[in-house]
Amino acid sequence: MKRTFQPSTIVKKRKHGFLSRNKTKTGKAVLKRRLLKGRKSI
Repeated sequence: MKRTFQPSTIVKKRKHGFLSRNKTKTGKAVLKRRLLKGRKSI
């Protein structure tokens, strides 16, 4: 049986990257929240 997690850098960046986060209203909220929290990597 194949495992469920098949890592792909391209898919990861497209789904959870900065640009995709910045496109949506909620994504912007996530970035703002992480910025306020003081995350080194947003």
